[in-house]
Amino acid sequence: MNAYQPLNCDLHDYLEIACMHSYGLQIELLDGRSFAARALTTRTAPSKEEFLVLENDNGQFEVRLDQLLAITPLDANASFGRVELAGSYCAF
Repeated sequence: MNAYQPLNCDLHDYLEIACMHSYGLQIELLDGRSFAARALTTRTAPSKEEFLVLENDNGQFEVRLDQLLAITPLDANASFGRVELAGSYCAF
């Protein structure tokens, strides 16, 4: 996997909202895969890589934030729609 690219700070809000409300999400990855899962929390590794912690029928798993292309809430009452995340990195 490539060196980690931190996600733009403004986009973290969408992930935090999704986790706070345990939204079901349609997850689109940069490699073309897509799947549905429930947002649980985010996690930062000691290496400073950030992950979205998700759960589906197969259990809990993590996706590194810079591998996300987009998220779309599946909940009818969600406070946001599809959000594109790819290419939106923090410039430190």
